[in-house]
Amino acid sequence: MNWHCIHTKPRKEQQVARYLNERLGLETYFPLLKRQKTVRRVRRLVTGPLFPRYLFSQFEVSTSYRAVRYCPDVLDIVSAGDRPAIVSTALIEELKAWAGDAVNLITLQPDLSPGDRVEITEGPMRGLPAVILHIKNDSERVAVLLSFLESTAKMIIKRSQLAPIDES
Repeated sequence: MNWHCIHTKPRKEQQVARYLNERLGLETYFPLLKRQKTVRRVRRLVTGPLFPRYLFSQFEVSTSYRAVRYCPDVLDIVSAGDRPAIVSTALIEELKAWAGDAVNLITLQPDLSPGDRVEITEGPMRGLPAVILHIKNDSERVAVLLSFLESTAKMIIKRSQLAPIDES
């Protein structure tokens, strides 16, 4: 059985994970991220999905595809072409190991601007190249474009986890 990425309706990740576990007997993984966020002018520690609207599930495509694809609140199974994309077991294991870490304090790196090429230096995506799409209003994070799951994906990541790529 392989791991696959499932795209859900907004804020339905936990319900889908529960359904897949309890009704279909499938193993799921839904990583959460604890971070500082300003809510009504007050800095608070909040917990939310690491990948909003996505979770991972381990199943055999030939026997469980339709049951997973047409599960309540599932929009689709992330695919590469016409086949569901396979997520490596090593990536899932690294995400599980990383999820146990405490929240790091943000240390601002050299200024980054849209179009800059960077490398991810920490976490499960360590070593992957990325391109800055835009700087988010929340100065702790930036949007990057990654080669992930055999296709292009947009991801929000801490500035402290990025290093500029020297193109000289």
